[in-house]
Amino acid sequence: MIERILLLAPHPDDGELSSGASLRRWSDEGKEIWYVAFSPCNKSLPDGYAPYQLFEELQSAVSNLGIDKKHTITLDFPVRDFSQFRQAILEEMVKMKKEINPDLVLLPNSRDVHQDHHTIYEEGLRAFKQARLIGYELPWNSLSFSSNFHVKVDASHLEAKIKALKEYKSQQQRPYLKDDFIRSLARVRGVQINAEFAEAFELIRWFI
Repeated sequence: MIERILLLAPHPDDGELSSGASLRRWSDEGKEIWYVAFSPCNKSLPDGYAPYQLFEELQSAVSNLGIDKKHTITLDFPVRDFSQFRQAILEEMVKMKKEINPDLVLLPNSRDVHQDHHTIYEEGLRAFKQARLIGYELPWNSLSFSSNFHVKVDASHLEAKIKALKEYKSQQQRPYLKDDFIRSLARVRGVQINAEFAEAFELIRWFI
């Protein structure tokens, strides 16, 4: 049923943080995976880093998840200002729908409070309303989260996720990039489905 998977990441590293182990599992299973990052986040980079540093780190990161670099799309919308570019973002997504025609789309969950993330969620619903949709988890951006869809992963998938996140040299000061946090959250989500590790998602739309 699922052959082509599209992940919509407002910013580089959102995909790895939320879904990295699942992406590694799916790539190991031979699925075609596309990763779209909508902003280089130049305004958010720490001092001393070159512009578009995050896009360079993204290319290194996705190789750890088994994603073909030719399937990585980077766009240049300004961080924290996505709401001002809704129509342009929607048009990019409509183009992706025609060119990629994904069976499954991963996007921010409906309760993500970050302004850019919520814009991608809303425009993603419009563009991909006929696809299967799941909303990924970034706990620091949500006051509540409906974890009603899980992807079971194993230790090798989780280690690939951690290795991918280490490629983001400019972001290592973030507490949610710590290995113990990544492993702990995967254990919590695994316990919910009687597995060792899992990643959780919000089920937005599904069909058989």
